[in-house]
Amino acid sequence: MISAVAFCPHPPVLVPEVAQGAAAELDTLRSACRAAITRVVRPGRQFVVLGAGPYPAWHEANARGTLAGYGVPVEVSLGSDEPGPLELPLSLTIGAWLLRAALGPGCGAVGCSLGPSGAPDPVLASAAEDPTRDFALVAMGDGSARRSVSAPGYLDERAAPFDAEVAGALAAGAGDRLSVDVGLADELLAAGSRVWNEVARLVGARTWSADLLYDDAPYGVGYLVAAWTGP
Repeated sequence: MISAVAFCPHPPVLVPEVAQGAAAELDTLRSACRAAITRVVRPGRQFVVLGAGPYPAWHEANARGTLAGYGVPVEVSLGSDEPGPLELPLSLTIGAWLLRAALGPGCGAVGCSLGPSGAPDPVLASAAEDPTRDFALVAMGDGSARRSVSAPGYLDERAAPFDAEVAGALAAGAGDRLSVDVGLADELLAAGSRVWNEVARLVGARTWSADLLYDDAPYGVGYLVAAWTGP
């Protein structure tokens, strides 16, 4: 069953080699992500990194992602340094980098990519219902990229209230409040919508002990970090 959830964003600039001279500007965000991940660690608990991708897929621990498309030769694997396929989308690549930064190599994490439809993943759903297994999700998703006039999508007045609703659900540890309107999210360039909806489906109406660790919009993009743990 799912016993904990760490929520993190996935901008490539979280990786200092990508951010270069602006790396220090996101130190607070990196620290919050590290805190969220370490807070949900328990002996024997399996990490599953959940993120959006171009198609639905399940990824084993040796699956790798690359940031070569952002101008840096950085490759990272989910949870094993054994050679594996180069197949991770950006969301899981950043999730893998955050896990390595927080826990070191070899954490054993696996991954699940949700396709554009956001349909539930049957493998993850089955695992989440198995009471003999203990999982922590690392749910990767950005808020709206339309929070200011300098944002990638320019300013949309609906963006801040949209992100505030998600932040409220994360702060309350309320799975039944986490579902969002995907159509509106797409208009607001909120990359986390399908992931948040999948977490909501998986955890249902359970209420968690919750900490909202970061809620801000540097560069006009909403980034939210939270940790949910069971009673």
